[in-house]
Amino acid sequence: MFKSDFLEMFTKVHWSVPLIIYIPVIAYFIYQSVLFPEVTLANGIGLFFVGLFTWTVTEYFMHRYVFHFTPHGKFMEWVHFTFHGVHHDYPNDSNRLVMPPAMSVPLAFGFYFLFKTFLGVQLVAPFFVGLVFGYVCYDMMHYALHHANFSGKYWNELKAHHLKHHFKDPESGFGVSSKLWDIALRSDFKHNKKSTSKVSKAIEREQVQA
Repeated sequence: MFKSDFLEMFTKVHWSVPLIIYIPVIAYFIYQSVLFPEVTLANGIGLFFVGLFTWTVTEYFMHRYVFHFTPHGKFMEWVHFTFHGVHHDYPNDSNRLVMPPAMSVPLAFGFYFLFKTFLGVQLVAPFFVGLVFGYVCYDMMHYALHHANFSGKYWNELKAHHLKHHFKDPESGFGVSSKLWDIALRSDFKHNKKSTSKVSKAIEREQVQA
C-alpha cells in the first residue's frame, strides 16, 4: 500500500500480535479488579459481561458504519482502502486479518477513558476486561474464519456468513464474531432486499458481458 517499507510494516500484522499485546492488558485489569474493594465477585462478573456485550455492539457498528463508510474524494478513498478496503480486495492475505496495533491501541485508550468517565476507575476495570476480551476473540475468530476449517455446524454457519459478506454482498452480514446484530437490525442477507437486488443486477451484468 505504501512506497515506504517502514510505513508498509505497520499494515501487516501476524495473528499472534493481539494476543501478545492484550493478554497482559486483560491480566492487569483482572488484577486491578481484585484490588478494588468496590468490585465484588457479583458486580465484577456482571461488569465483565456488560463489557463483552458492549464489544459486540462496537464490533457491529464500527464494521458497518466506520469500515464501510462511503468515501468522497481521493484522500478519503485512500483512508477507506487503508483501513478496510485492502482486506476486501485481498481477503485471504494472512497478514491483514487482525487489526494493526497502530489502530487498535489508540482505540483501546479512547474506549478506556470514555467508559472510565461513566463508571469510575474502580468499576471500569472488570468492564474493560470484558471489552478487551471480546476484541481479542473477534480478531482471533476473524483470522480463523478465513484460514481455519471447522467441523461444528455453528462455526461453519458463521464462516459462511462472513464469506458471503466478502464474496456475495458486502452491504450485509457485518457481524464477524456473531450474527446477533445482523439478525436484530435486519442487515443479514435474507432481509437486505435492496442489497440482494444490487448483487443480482451485478451478476446479470457480468453474464451479459460474458
